Amino acid sequence: MPDIPIHELEAAINFWRNRSPSSGDELSLCDEASALSRPYALLIVQRATSMPAERLDPKARAAWEAYERARTGLSG
Repeated sequence: MPDIPIHELEAAINFWRNRSPSSGDELSLCDEASALSRPYALLIVQRATSMPAERLDPKARAAWEAYERARTGLSG
């Protein structure tokens, strides 16, 4: 699996935010956006431009893979 560029990670977070807007008084992110926000923040702190997909935890990887399927028009 190739590296994930920071701009694609941001696009995935925005995809999930649009699909499932923040909710509750505290405006919590949906599970998928929340899972992807952690590696995104890490890239920002490290001033990195990409990260290996293998470094994603299981929840973030599932959210990323579902985003990729939706983006490329694949079902499943």
